[in-house]
Amino acid sequence: MSAYEFTVTVRTQYLEEQSEPDRNHYVFAYAITIKNTGKVAAQLISRHWVITNANSEVQEVRGLGVIGHQPLLQPGENFEYSSGTSLATPQGSMSGEFFCVAEDGKQFESRVPEFVLSLPRTLH
Repeated sequence: MSAYEFTVTVRTQYLEEQSEPDRNHYVFAYAITIKNTGKVAAQLISRHWVITNANSEVQEVRGLGVIGHQPLLQPGENFEYSSGTSLATPQGSMSGEFFCVAEDGKQFESRVPEFVLSLPRTLH
């Protein structure tokens, strides 16, 4: 285990009521849990997302913090937030990283492994 480590887990949901498939507008929510699994308190400073739709069109999003917060997490603490994105296709994916600074000044990145955004499967 690294002294500097955040572990990120993701849950996704298709928001049918906000989507307009006939206009190629598909809305997804995602819930992120960020846990400080390192040994040093650290603060999430900024984020970088790469959002790719089924047509391989890529959108990049960068910004400070997450939903207006720059949480400082002690070892073992976690921070949860929900956000969303829209795609022009019924499937896509997201990946990215959080840029963090530990209490001792060390900077590190916490990768967010690629996760899939997809309409729920329906059985006929």
